[in-house]
Amino acid sequence: MGKPTGFIDYPREKARERDLTTRLKDWGEYQLPQSEEKLKTQGARCMDCGTPFCHSGIELNGNASGCPLYNLIPEWNHLVYQGKWKDALDRLLKTNNFPEFTGRVCPAPCEGACVAAIPDDAVAIKSIEKEIIDRGFAEGWMTPKPPMNRTGKKIAIVGSGPAGLAAADQLNKAGHSVTVFERDDRIGGLLMYGIPNMKLEKDLVERRVKLLEDEGVVFVTNTEIGKDVTREELREEHDAVILCTGAQKHRDLPIEGRKLGGIHYAMDYLRKNTKSLLDSKLEDKQYVSAEGKNVIVIGGGDTGADCVATALRHGCKSVHQFGKHPQLTADRMIDNPWPEFPRVFTLDYAYEEAQAEHGEDPRQYSIMTKKFVGDENGHVKELHTVTIEKHIDKKGNVFMKELPGTEQVWPVELVLIAIGFTGPEEGVLEHFEVEQDNRKRAKAEFEDYKTNVDGVFAAGDVRRGQSLIVWAINEGRGVARETDRYLMNKTVMP
Repeated sequence: MGKPTGFIDYPREKARERDLTTRLKDWGEYQLPQSEEKLKTQGARCMDCGTPFCHSGIELNGNASGCPLYNLIPEWNHLVYQGKWKDALDRLLKTNNFPEFTGRVCPAPCEGACVAAIPDDAVAIKSIEKEIIDRGFAEGWMTPKPPMNRTGKKIAIVGSGPAGLAAADQLNKAGHSVTVFERDDRIGGLLMYGIPNMKLEKDLVERRVKLLEDEGVVFVTNTEIGKDVTREELREEHDAVILCTGAQKHRDLPIEGRKLGGIHYAMDYLRKNTKSLLDSKLEDKQYVSAEGKNVIVIGGGDTGADCVATALRHGCKSVHQFGKHPQLTADRMIDNPWPEFPRVFTLDYAYEEAQAEHGEDPRQYSIMTKKFVGDENGHVKELHTVTIEKHIDKKGNVFMKELPGTEQVWPVELVLIAIGFTGPEEGVLEHFEVEQDNRKRAKAEFEDYKTNVDGVFAAGDVRRGQSLIVWAINEGRGVARETDRYLMNKTVMP
């Protein structure tokens, strides 16, 4: 694959990005297209490794290793190297319904499992994937392809995130009539409202939704199941129902001062900002502004980083992001061997922007928030923290120990809680009387997806818990296959 000595001859090159100070003035995508010559060179780095771990998605030590979509990565890398872009697109679309999304927001477990990454840097798989699909749209190759025949079977999908959209795409291609129900005013789930515009511009989501519509998928927005439409109505009008409602019940931080004003969940902050941006370019003021404020984000993950980037664009006075874990090392530790997902220190787009704007990386490590203190108007004005250290007792139990003398008080007017989700929100699963596990997830086996209710399936985060976009698409494709089998007594879906 690629050039036999390409991984030796050519270094990995980071994808091009817009100037840091310029992009902070708008909400446009921060990434830039790459030249065809650069992409060919990067494709040439895909070595003939014999056993490519990049496209064999498994879970190791609790994280994805390789691509859960089983993307034919060496094949389309080689085709890009040869300049055969249309063929590369055909290979890419065999396994991935939405590479324009994964090529932008997936953390790329494929690159962590790349054989070239053992002695050197991984092949730039994610960047090449993004450029293949972008070229496909630019060249006019991505045209509606509605099915030639319809089966007469009707399927309702609840939730329009990546799992729901993938299921809809697959089932529609099989000739079934698919209707997707979404409680928000726009289709896309977290693709639309959970990921900020500078990482995934919303016209890309709308472009894909329009393509699905042109192929025959029906979308119904502003519709809440159990309120606007009942389970009885869905079951009566459809031959099967698929629940892809996600896992968006926020994990809270129940400490002193939590009820003060100015403390918000990160996802609420991001959602309101994107909706206001799309509705009025922020002119309606229906969002939480960080302008002129000291901002603290609690939680060290990607959602927290997106909050940092959003606050910077609002014009915050300062911004810090708190994480309970120590700073990662630059290289893999001995307990994080290849091909596990690499737990190493990286400088995400938001942190580069913070350094450019405020002169420092906003992340604070091994830190625990103890309490919030408010002013006379009931609004948060201080956040109290202490440094913590991980300890392991004789039985192997891990616990965090506070270090005396490390207490600190931070001035703050806006706090964003980004410590993840505990599981699905109450409502839809209960309404359908679907059995749930101890984390309130739908009980449905992986690669089967059947719930205890006949004809009702569940997939994506509502079944597996908060996870990656590639796992959501994987499950959307899988539940489509099993729903097709249920309806037709056989299936030819992958």
